[in-house]
Amino acid sequence: MTADASPVPALDRIRVGSAPDSWGVWFPDDEQQVPWQRFLDEVTEAGYEWIELGPYGYLPTDPARLTEETGRRGLTVSAGTVFTSLHRGPEVWDATWEHVSQVAELTRAMNAKHLVVIPSFWRDDKTAELIEPPTLTAEQWRHLSTGMERLGREVRERFGLDIVVHPHADTHIDTEENVARFLDATDADLVNLCLDTGHYAYCGGDSVKLIETYGERIGYLHLKQVDPEILADVVKNQVPFGPAVQRGVMCEPPNGIPELGPVLTAAQSLDVDLFAIVEQDMYPCPPGQPFPIAERTRRFLRSCGA
Repeated sequence: MTADASPVPALDRIRVGSAPDSWGVWFPDDEQQVPWQRFLDEVTEAGYEWIELGPYGYLPTDPARLTEETGRRGLTVSAGTVFTSLHRGPEVWDATWEHVSQVAELTRAMNAKHLVVIPSFWRDDKTAELIEPPTLTAEQWRHLSTGMERLGREVRERFGLDIVVHPHADTHIDTEENVARFLDATDADLVNLCLDTGHYAYCGGDSVKLIETYGERIGYLHLKQVDPEILADVVKNQVPFGPAVQRGVMCEPPNGIPELGPVLTAAQSLDVDLFAIVEQDMYPCPPGQPFPIAERTRRFLRSCGA
């Protein structure tokens, strides 16, 4: 008589959700993207209860309307997303704050507690043309760290939200070295991290190692995988992120890296409540492609205990 397989440990500190990104949504309005109503219907049907706002203006920005639309589908918002260029110095603060406060207002109105902060790309996200050097000067690093601390302080004081900074391909916060430099230069009380497992792997990082090393700075998760064969070609030929996505570099779990089971187990060991929001970059994509992937991904994550 053989013993039964050990049950998968319940990851009871992990709250799984999804985002418009998993439906190929990168922009507030784009003819290649599915309508927001379809996203909300399908994300619900796929088995998710938490969602992010996505690019500001994709979902309704009127809090009453959005509350009604999400509420009747049993959905709750986990975070809003903002884009910043704080490495450029104090002169960009006013324009940054105008954008941030708009998103933060809606995020707070939806009773979410997090604002995901994505640093600006050094390539154009549509044309992939070089916008600025991919490496920061020492002065720009100072602007970035002090600007993020100011942003964290202002967002908390004015809106009661916590910022979580998202390392991202083709930005200045990308590799293990740059992520560690950023974390070491910022105040843990003001600035924490949204660890995107796919972007971190894309840039050569080890998510489990990051969680084990900087666990107290991990405030939020994005779950994503990369196809290692496509990634190797992308790295070899210095393919920009946008075209790399069109090649399928971000793939459906569990077909890529990193393994998400060990990442979730490491996150659970932090013994804090964490959102783990599924994102599978695939802009642009056929309108019928996202839903079955989202449904299979939710089943896979349940098999991991999430």
